[in-house]
Amino acid sequence: MEVLQRPIITEKMSKKGDALNQYGFIVEKTADKGQIKKAVEEMYNVTVLSVNTIRYEGKLVARNTKHGLAVGRTNAVKKAIVTIPKDQKIDFYSNI
Repeated sequence: MEVLQRPIITEKMSKKGDALNQYGFIVEKTADKGQIKKAVEEMYNVTVLSVNTIRYEGKLVARNTKHGLAVGRTNAVKKAIVTIPKDQKIDFYSNI
C-alpha cells in the first residue's frame, strides 16, 4: 500500500508552504496520521511536526445528455496537511 499518492501542487498550497511550512498530499483513504508522518519523513528526509487530515466525500455530478440526465459522483479523497520546521523545505520538483 502506497500511503502518499501525490502532492497537492496548487497556488494556495504554495502560499501555505512559503508562509507556514505546510505541505499537502493526497493520501490513501485508510492511512492514519502515524503512517503519513512516517512516509513523509522517509521520502523527503524532513522532520514532521504535525499532520492534519481531511476526508472529502465525492461530489454529486449531473449533466444533460441527448439520452437524458446522467448522474454520477466524483472520487472521494483524503488529504493530509503536513507541517515541518521552519529550517526545512520540501522540493517537489527536485526529481523531475
